[in-house]
Amino acid sequence: MQIKIVKSSDCHESSVTSESIYLNRRQFMQAGLIGASGFGLPGQLLASQQDKNPLLPPESLKSAFASISTTSFGQGEKLTPYDVASTYNNFYEFGYGKSDPVNKSASLQPYPWKIRVEGEADVTGDFDLEDFISDSQLEERIYRLRCVEAWSMVIPWVGIPLARFLKQFKPNSKAKYVYFETLYDPKQMPAQRGNALDWPYREGLRIDEAMNSLAFLAVGMYGSVLPNQNGAPVRLVLPWKYGFKSIKSIVTVRFVESMPQTTWSMLAPNEYGFYANVNPDVDHPRWSQKQERRLPSGVLFPNVIKTQMFNGYQEEVADLYQGMDLSRYY
Repeated sequence: MQIKIVKSSDCHESSVTSESIYLNRRQFMQAGLIGASGFGLPGQLLASQQDKNPLLPPESLKSAFASISTTSFGQGEKLTPYDVASTYNNFYEFGYGKSDPVNKSASLQPYPWKIRVEGEADVTGDFDLEDFISDSQLEERIYRLRCVEAWSMVIPWVGIPLARFLKQFKPNSKAKYVYFETLYDPKQMPAQRGNALDWPYREGLRIDEAMNSLAFLAVGMYGSVLPNQNGAPVRLVLPWKYGFKSIKSIVTVRFVESMPQTTWSMLAPNEYGFYANVNPDVDHPRWSQKQERRLPSGVLFPNVIKTQMFNGYQEEVADLYQGMDLSRYY
């Protein structure tokens, strides 16, 4: 099934290499091919053929991942190579270096996984991840990811619209915000033994932000399941906001009436606001937001580009903030 959702923010740059890597991966997943070594396939594809590889969907999700729908989001965008997207990121539950998540997240057991839904909704309780990921529901969306630290990537996510997920619970009129919480388990997430952050990691959205058509609940990337270091097994993807809003390894969803406290705004409210929309006109105290370094980059090829308002997704989200002073509500 082809879903046509064309917006002016859809990019149409030339791109071949990374996309072909991804297509090879998808073809592998759909055909269930084994033993393709020797054909010059990329490292991550070869790795996916090893035993106990986290890139292979669990049995309960195999059929869903075999029928991922394509969408027009980001078609033509130059993808960040998988090896970069899966080895350079922030996931402080595993450490504070960019390589800590990939090096220290093997202890996370993403399957089976339960999500508790509570608060101002008619349907609440504990649910299995598979309750939300049935066959023919998964779709792919290619989104730009902009970190507040002024680096960025382009990643093909796999998942379902966040609005579709949330509406199942029938939030009532008191549900003005949605609160999300990451797993708290220091045995699986060793950096939670320290007190650098007030664990568990918390995030929140206004209900109309959460219901926006861009908001996405991801269970995969590059045609397969999420690697542990990228937030397995389920995370938010909010492409018009800085990356730290896209909470990982979600175990709690709560519909609430008042604006919830969030991890970074609790720790440093003068640096991190509740909204955290990408805004080149409002600098972070330590990072200018006017430009960004699109990865991969290096000394000879810095690959610096101008940052766009709402990360280029103005058409889809600007109306959410009409009349707001975005220098105050950052």
